[in-house]
Formats: sequence, C-alpha cells, structure tokens
Amino acid sequence: MNADPATDVFEEHRPVLTGVAYRMLGRITDAEDVVQEAWLRWSSADREEVREPRAYLVRITTRLAVDRLRHLRSRREAYVGPWLPEPLTTEEAVGSPPVPDAAERAVLADSVSFAVLVVLESLSPLERAVFVLREAFGFPYAEIAAALDRTEPAVRQLAGRARRHVGERRPRYDVDPAERRDLTERFLAAASGGSIERLMALLAPDVRLISDAGGKAKAALRTIESADKVGRFLAAVAQEVGPDWDMRVAEFNGGPAVACFVGGKPDTFLQLEARDGAIQCIYIVRNPDKLSGLSALFDL
Repeated sequence: MNADPATDVFEEHRPVLTGVAYRMLGRITDAEDVVQEAWLRWSSADREEVREPRAYLVRITTRLAVDRLRHLRSRREAYVGPWLPEPLTTEEAVGSPPVPDAAERAVLADSVSFAVLVVLESLSPLERAVFVLREAFGFPYAEIAAALDRTEPAVRQLAGRARRHVGERRPRYDVDPAERRDLTERFLAAASGGSIERLMALLAPDVRLISDAGGKAKAALRTIESADKVGRFLAAVAQEVGPDWDMRVAEFNGGPAVACFVGGKPDTFLQLEARDGAIQCIYIVRNPDKLSGLSALFDL
C-alpha cells in the first residue's frame, strides 16, 4: 500500500484529470504531460491550505490545458490535411471514475466522440474548458469560475456560447452501440472481401470521409463527400489490403472502431458514424504519432 497520502489523493483523482485534459487537447500524450505537470505542482503545494483537493487539482489541470491548447493552436494551423483526435480506448472507462448510471456514462462517452472533439477544435480555449467541465463532468459554474479565474456570470456566458456553437455544428448520429458495431463489422467484411457493391450499399448518399495523416502517411488531404467519391476512395484503399493485415474491432472514443496492423505495427485507425442504418461519416487516422499506443492495447 502506498504510504504517501499526497500520492494517494492524486491517484484517486487522476482519471478525472486525465479525462479533462484529453477532452481539452485531443491527444493522449499532451493530456499525460499536463497531468504530470499537475502532479509536480501538487507535490510541492502546501496541502494544509488546500481544503478541496479535487477542485484544486481540476483547477491546476484546466489552467495548464488552456495554456497548452493556446500554444498548440499555431501548430495545428500548419497541420497537413484534416486534424482528428488521437484514438482513446473506452473499453472499460471514459476518462473518469466508474459511472454506475448508464445514461451518465453515455454522456461521458459521447463527450470523447470524434464528432464532438472535432467541433470543440473550433472553440476558443476558454470556451472549450467551460464546455468540458460543465457538459462532460457537470462541474458547478462557481467551481468552473474559480478554476478559470473568471466571474460566474462570465462563465455562464461562455457556457451558453459554447453550447450553441457545438449544437449548431455537431452532426447528429445514432448512438446505438449494437447497431454501430454491426455496421462496422459489415463494412469491414465488405472492404476486406473486395465487394464494392456491398460497400456502396452501406454508405449514405451524403457520406463524408475525413482522414488524418499529418503529412506522414498516405491519406486524403481534404474531406471527401458523397457516396460515389467515398466509395471510389475506399475501393482504391481496399486493393492495398493484403494477408499481412491484422484488423481488430474494439471500443474507442465511445464507439466501435477498427485498429489495423501491418506486420505487427499499427497502420490505420478507422471509425464509423451512422444514422438510420447507413454510414454517415468515416474517420481515418494514419498519423503514426497518434497510433503508437495501439500495439500495447492489443498486446502486439
């Protein structure tokens, strides 16, 4: 058993801190860096003056994440092609302590979905912080105001603006896990079997495909739209699938996804969004910097 109470307290709240940081930054490595910095500040703090450790740690983590997000903005503006989050496994958790209520867990899982995280990229760092703390974790406005060193009325205004922005831009998809998994497996079977007809039958007329390689692998440099164009792109990709490809289906970012390995190394991450039984959006991540953690998850 750990004999250090400060470490015990920090580890108790680490899942929440990591969850906040990931939703703010969209990268596991960036989130872990922020949480590590929060630990260093916590370890050197005068804890006798800290009445509520959870609020104190969330405040530190949020401010560090806001600062890092501001720094990352210039790098993301120069990013090659579309930007997508780093895949986060949610097989057992969603960046927070266990949630017994299914509806509450669904809200937490939805807040790490690609659809939501992509929209959050268009918020200001402060708007994103308020949205994450309020909508994903349900923090009181007074606590958020203290974390951001803002007045409560100002935080409420930020929350309203962020909520409207996300509501206007966020696509509406079905959230039935069983249906999404079935559609994912049918898509995978059609693609790996080279059946273009079966593949096209799964696509909605206005389907979109967004791929992120960061200029470090082959990928579309712009969003592809329409069943015809997406189908032709996927047909070309399917021709490259060989016997050395290993495809695993697991839960990432709140829904089923496919992790593809070639020669034992992570090559591609793919996730589908659906509505009315048809594929509405396909997310593909091929940036090797965002796939490096997949091997450990599958013991490869």
